[in-house]
Amino acid sequence: MSVEVLADSAEIGSALAAEILELYTQRGGSRFLLGCPGGRSLRTTYAALAASGADLRDLVVVMMDEYVVEGALPAADAHYSCAGFAQREIAGPLGVPAEHVWLPDPAEPEAYDARIAEAGGVDLFLLASGASDGHVAFLPPHSPRDGKTAVIELAESTRRDNVATFPEFRSFEEVPRHGVSVGVGTILAARRLRLVLHGAGKRDAVGRLLALDDFDPAWPASLVYAHTDSRILVDKEALP
Repeated sequence: MSVEVLADSAEIGSALAAEILELYTQRGGSRFLLGCPGGRSLRTTYAALAASGADLRDLVVVMMDEYVVEGALPAADAHYSCAGFAQREIAGPLGVPAEHVWLPDPAEPEAYDARIAEAGGVDLFLLASGASDGHVAFLPPHSPRDGKTAVIELAESTRRDNVATFPEFRSFEEVPRHGVSVGVGTILAARRLRLVLHGAGKRDAVGRLLALDDFDPAWPASLVYAHTDSRILVDKEALP
């Protein structure tokens, strides 16, 4: 596991996009599965991919999670919908066909891992870390290392972080209490992991992560220490 310090979020996005495009090109026209979070951290990467003008019709966007409201997925036009984010920020700008955008189904979450495995596995999983609790996807602290996709109750700390991620939430109480999310085991099964943290708001999270040298279930983002091909990319502002 290596740590790379870059100037700012734009430079992180450009560097990651270049790596993704190189790997995608090496696949030579076969499907390339890219694990994607919603939210703010990877926006510069998605924008850099779009700006490249590359033909990405063989890219498969494997979204990490989605909220669950009263046992069902939210409407795609809900401001917090991960499906809506995937279309607006990733698939639409990149020209990825709608059928190549995958999301877990709360009615049958275990099928998501099977679908990924049948397609050959995720080639690269992009990751972000919660500022206050190190959550990855919707995974709360002490999520099992071998966990697979499941419907879970969001930690209160994760819900509070999401008020900042989705500013149209008027209060913490409006954030849904449940989500369907890939597990730590799902993420670790990918060929490569790239964890992004940038901005002053992530300084404490970076400090906590870099103080570790192995996976600590109390800080889910530390799962990068349990993978043989992982990197942490931070900008100077996020350094403690």
